[in-house]
Parts: sequence; C-alpha cells; structure tokens
Amino acid sequence: MDRKVSPLLIYAIGFVVFLYGPVLLMPLFSFNDGIFAVFPLNGFTLRHYASMAANTSMLAALTDSLVVATIVSVIATAIGLPTAIAFTRYKLPAGGAIAGLLMLPLVVPSIVFAVALLVILVRVVGIELSLWTVGAAHVFLSLPFSVMVLMARLEGFDRSLEEASRDLGENAWGTFRRVTLPLAWPGVISSLLMCFIISFDEFVMAFFLSGTEPTLPVFLFSQLRFPNKLPGVLALGSLILFASAILVVAAEMVRRRGVAPEKAWS
Repeated sequence: MDRKVSPLLIYAIGFVVFLYGPVLLMPLFSFNDGIFAVFPLNGFTLRHYASMAANTSMLAALTDSLVVATIVSVIATAIGLPTAIAFTRYKLPAGGAIAGLLMLPLVVPSIVFAVALLVILVRVVGIELSLWTVGAAHVFLSLPFSVMVLMARLEGFDRSLEEASRDLGENAWGTFRRVTLPLAWPGVISSLLMCFIISFDEFVMAFFLSGTEPTLPVFLFSQLRFPNKLPGVLALGSLILFASAILVVAAEMVRRRGVAPEKAWS
C-alpha cells in the first residue's frame, strides 16, 4: 500500500537541512587538504587540527572565553535564582516595572548597551577595559534568560511541598535548601548551560569591551581577513560543535530526569 508523503513533512525536512546543513559541512571542510572550503575536496588531512593546536593566540582566546563564560554562568544563575523566587513566591511592589527593566536586554539591541557601557566604564568610571568588563556585561545580558528559565521551573512544581516544610517547623533557609533547591535543580542546570552558551557566543559587547584580551568570537572575527587562517578556524569550530552537541544531550537528560518525578505524581 502506497503512503503519501505529507507536504508538511517535506517542508520540515527541507527546513532542517537549510538550517543545519551549513553547520554540518564545517567538520567536513575541516578535514579538507586545502585552504578554501569548496567542492570537490582536495583530500583528507588532519594538519588543520595540528595547526589549530599550535596556534597559541587562538587557544588563549578560547581559554579566555571558557573562563568568562563559566564565571558569568555561575554569577548570573546565583543572582537569577533568588530573583526568580522573589517573582514567583511574593508580590513585589512595582513588580511589573522591575520585571520590565530586567528584561530590557531581550528587546534592546546589544550594540546600544555595548556603546553605553563603553562610555560609562571608560569616560565616567575610568575603568580599564579587560575580561572583567566583558564578564560584567555578559552577566547583565544573561540575567534575563536565567530568570525566565528558573521562573518556569519554580512555577512548575507544587508549592504545597514548601508549605508542608514550613508547617513542620523548618525555617526559610532550610526549606530552600532541602525542598526548593532540589526541585529547582534541573532549572539551575539549564540556567547554567544557557548563560554559558550566551556568554561564550556573544560578540558585540565583547568587541567593544574586551580591550587587549579578545574572547574567541572577537579573535575569530579578526582572523577571517586571512584566508590561510580559515582551516584552523573550521577545525576549532568543529570541536566546539561536537562539545555543544554533548552539552545539549546532557541538558536534555537532566531536563527529563527533572520532570520524571512530576509525571510519577500525576
């Protein structure tokens, strides 16, 4: 019996290929024995990965981005968790206005904040541009995402568990440590991963505020002017793509583990 192929399925497959096809070609071109990413391939080689490993400037920029992204994800999540608790558990005076101000980085272009922070830090405060200024800007940019993820998680479980803890004589800190935090832990992990990716990938603010220590996106942008540097960039991008896929799988496993207890109660 012949089965008709749904036009919606064809559209979905075409959309996925259009969206991820160029990304999936990057690992292929990283093994090409040539400078330019074109077909047909000249041959198979690993020398681009060797040249990437020998590029100390690129590895230094990668290290800077990893360090900044790690610190930013921890700080943004540490600030976002009590903020999300305040929004979901209490009626704050002018809570709508506060939430609107907090979400401004989602609607205002990054270049506006980048220029404003550059003027304030250099002209007004007199701080020298460094990775610290980049990290502060990235915390400001990542905080709304952290708060939204954590609010969604905090609103997703039964608040009566916290009330039962308080009724049994536990104080606010004990309730948070023994009840709220374990239930919100999948959201905390998601917030850490999201803030890490946002900081690691962010270019505009890092371009304006990095000073003499570029992050990886800024460094890669500077290397695109030299065609002979492209293969090393493709090699590094392929490794980052592989690591990102592992992070996505890990995050999905954590998310499913986090929602399993709720399904068990339903």
